[in-house]
Amino acid sequence: MTDSDSNDSIRQLTREIGELKRTVADRLSNDPVREKAFDQLYEELRQYKEEFLFQAEKPLLLDLLLFYDSLQWFQESLVKQEMSADVVADSFQYLVDEFLEVLYRRDVLPVERVARFDRKVHKAVKVTPTVEPDADYHIDQVLKRGFKRNDKTLRPEEVVILRYRGSE
Repeated sequence: MTDSDSNDSIRQLTREIGELKRTVADRLSNDPVREKAFDQLYEELRQYKEEFLFQAEKPLLLDLLLFYDSLQWFQESLVKQEMSADVVADSFQYLVDEFLEVLYRRDVLPVERVARFDRKVHKAVKVTPTVEPDADYHIDQVLKRGFKRNDKTLRPEEVVILRYRGSE
């Protein structure tokens, strides 16, 4: 056998091995049993995920539904005009308190009220000039209440701050 015959045999074997590899790869990728098993596995994972999310969200959703019931009662009472202005104000405060309770159950708490601006928990949305040097960076007004969860700010408190401009 010559070198040329050996090289031809090697090339022929290499081609046959390549064809075998492609055939095996095609069979593995098109294996209906394997595809069915993966499809079933993906479906089970999807169902587990949906059930897990549902179970995780369910307590919050039930709290929100109770709050919805309170809002419905309040709306019906307003439409029927069964309440005086004082009762309306008290009932509305009850709704605010009830909603805060829903947040408390999720460890969401309002930011503590402080006199001075703190970048970690406040967002200055407006500045009011002051001639009092001691009032510099004091909070003049809270526009939106801030909230925290586990000592992390969920929403900074939007405030108007006083800024000392000197006597102009």
